[in-house]
Amino acid sequence: MQRSANAVWTGNLKQGKGKISTQSGALADAQYGFNTRFEDGPGTNPEELIAAAHAGCFSMALSLALTEAGLTVDTIKTTAKVTLEKNDSGFSITASHLDLTAKVPGADQAKFLEIANQAKTGCPVSKVLNANITLDAKLEA
Repeated sequence: MQRSANAVWTGNLKQGKGKISTQSGALADAQYGFNTRFEDGPGTNPEELIAAAHAGCFSMALSLALTEAGLTVDTIKTTAKVTLEKNDSGFSITASHLDLTAKVPGADQAKFLEIANQAKTGCPVSKVLNANITLDAKLEA
């Protein structure tokens, strides 16, 4: 299976502008640029898209793992925060922090945390990130 997205950039780094589109059409000419990446301009940026991909992938991996453990998932809410830092070799994504709240009737906290941590390392997006991945997990009653 392959999925695709494309980006078109015009101009120099600071004044230039780009548009990102996805194969599915979920993003169609979404604006991005220097101001959306390093300031508070309208539009998206690569790190935000990676955070969205990580949150979505982890949530699906966790749902699968909980189901395989015989549990029924009510809700899984995940926020991913991706950190972009400047270092000696330029900019790098150094971390992705997953903040999870889930409602899984009948799950105990210890088993839930064990499964959530397995999903964190087993998620395909986690595997592709060369970053420190952390997780805070809360089980709702």
